[in-house]
Amino acid sequence: MATGAESKMQGDNGQDFLRTHSCSYCDKEFRCKSELNEHLRTHTGERPYQCGECGNRFGRLSHLKSHMKTHTGDKPYRCQECPRLFSELSNLKRHIRTHTGEKPHKCEHCHKGFSQSSDLKRHIRTHTGENPYRCEECSKQFTTLSSLKRHMRNHTGEKPYRCEECSMQFTTLSDLKRHMRTHTGEKPYRCEQCNKGLRDSAHLKTHMRTYTGETPYKCEECSKQFKTLSHLKRHMRTHTGEKPYRCEECSMQFTTLSDLKRHMRTHTGEKPYKCETCCKQFSVLSSLKRHLRTHTGEKPYRCEECSNHFTRLPQLRSHMRTHTGENVIWSLTNMATRAGSHLKQGEGEDGQDSPRTHKCSHCDKEFRFKSKLNRHLRTHTSERPYQCNECGKRGNPYKCEKCSKQFTTLSSLKDHMRTHTGEKPYRCEHCNKGISQSTNLRTHVRTHTGENPYRCEECDKQFANLSNLKRHLRTHTGEKPYRCDQCNKQFTTLSDVKKHVRTHTGEKPCEECSKLFTTLSNLKSHMRTHTGEKPYKCEECSKQFSALSTLNQHLRTHTGERPYKCETYYKQFRELGALKKHMRTHTREKPYRCEACSKQFSELENLKKHMRTHTGEKPYRCEHCNRSFRQSRSLRAHMQTHIGESLSLTL
Repeated sequence: MATGAESKMQGDNGQDFLRTHSCSYCDKEFRCKSELNEHLRTHTGERPYQCGECGNRFGRLSHLKSHMKTHTGDKPYRCQECPRLFSELSNLKRHIRTHTGEKPHKCEHCHKGFSQSSDLKRHIRTHTGENPYRCEECSKQFTTLSSLKRHMRNHTGEKPYRCEECSMQFTTLSDLKRHMRTHTGEKPYRCEQCNKGLRDSAHLKTHMRTYTGETPYKCEECSKQFKTLSHLKRHMRTHTGEKPYRCEECSMQFTTLSDLKRHMRTHTGEKPYKCETCCKQFSVLSSLKRHLRTHTGEKPYRCEECSNHFTRLPQLRSHMRTHTGENVIWSLTNMATRAGSHLKQGEGEDGQDSPRTHKCSHCDKEFRFKSKLNRHLRTHTSERPYQCNECGKRGNPYKCEKCSKQFTTLSSLKDHMRTHTGEKPYRCEHCNKGISQSTNLRTHVRTHTGENPYRCEECDKQFANLSNLKRHLRTHTGEKPYRCDQCNKQFTTLSDVKKHVRTHTGEKPCEECSKLFTTLSNLKSHMRTHTGEKPYKCEECSKQFSALSTLNQHLRTHTGERPYKCETYYKQFRELGALKKHMRTHTREKPYRCEACSKQFSELENLKKHMRTHTGEKPYRCEHCNRSFRQSRSLRAHMQTHIGESLSLTL
């Protein structure tokens, strides 16, 4: 131990006391024994000083004295700048720096200034990586004691801060303060660029990055960068596969808490977001916001090229491709995996999609979620895991009350119900047409924008949706995955095999001429050729039509509208079929092939005419001499010979 001479070195020579008293726990050294004793209590937990009012104990006498002022209300120190009072002089000094801007404590590493020494100590740990405070439950370490205490509430479930308005409880005071702004509507943090108000400083910092383009958080796996740490953490789970949030009802797991909360509403049926205009309710806030634009007509997303406005960001992105010419190239071999990352491009908050990591062992189809794969596997195994408690019958859990058809998911049942109710809740902004499903609306909008984002790698043909591309690819691969059970004939699409099966069952025959039809709509249209019924009337010229589609096409002769545009020569057409026919003059595509001689044609009508050279059919008959012809133009030319005869007889 040091002698009295050694311990009192500060004298004539102006030297400080030597630090001769060392802590046996952490080797920290002190100038005098009293300081060491006070420090040792931080290790032993000893608190010898007790408050007579509330029984709280303290490790230092000075801390007890400061605490006593909370009972007496004594605040003798007053700020000269503002009327605020303080119980301690040190607190007043720290407060004054908020007025003067003084930051006397400098970091040796980056020279950043701080107003308090405690703030400097915490900051230095960001350089040293020191995390001295450790959680006994999960071994997680923290730079400050307050951070550890907040973390401990995750284990204990303690939420000491309660909202007086709605009784919601919070683990930290800052969380409560932020929550209170949802009641008061206060948004004290304002963006200097667009004057937008935000509820807390963290949201302001994130918002500002939309202008600066800053993405400070980088993924070590794929080098993708993000604006916020939370977005990076969520993204990391796409690499690790971690899904820490689990539903207690069905054991389904999710990567984010918000996804779990949204999922829970499928069990509870809760729809907390209500439209004030039409009282329609939604389970997700974003759905309500999109819906409100149908009332306000707001279109906040603007194209910089042509100034067109859109209600949703994905619609703008799709539209932009009509200017950039950008198209996604689809490969025959890896189409499924690459399609997964494109179908919902840019949907997430951080712009990320889940990779299709779950693969079907039967057909190699890939899925983003295990639950979707399990549902798909039942189409191969014919498994029916849902059993009725009343009769023991197994089937799909969701049943249509109208036609008894069953579905594996509630969303599928809801979509199906619209075929009975006729409800079409999704409306096209361009032509106001109602659509029953959101996916069909996206496909329909492309008929206006001309967007064909799905491209065949073999022949460069482009398509508006992925299913059409897949069907087209089978013309290259020769794949025919759908087989008729009656005659073993194979087909490239499911709809084709369904139509074919009706030729065996004799379903939907015409009672007048016994002609068979594969769909009820085709039969109804055909029946009008017998009845002469033309229920669709043009308001302009009173001309009547047997089909609504024919009336719509006719109306364009009055309006002059030509909505279908060729991107190559900018020629416009009244009908989509006419545009498709025209496009073949550019692509040289000849999709119609003669089975007899393999000759190919660009139009179906030309193939039909050609087939008559093989069958010998001559459907066009002259009324004067009963002579028959293969083509109508040949009949018209022949009729001129009779007209000439009539003239000579008259003369």
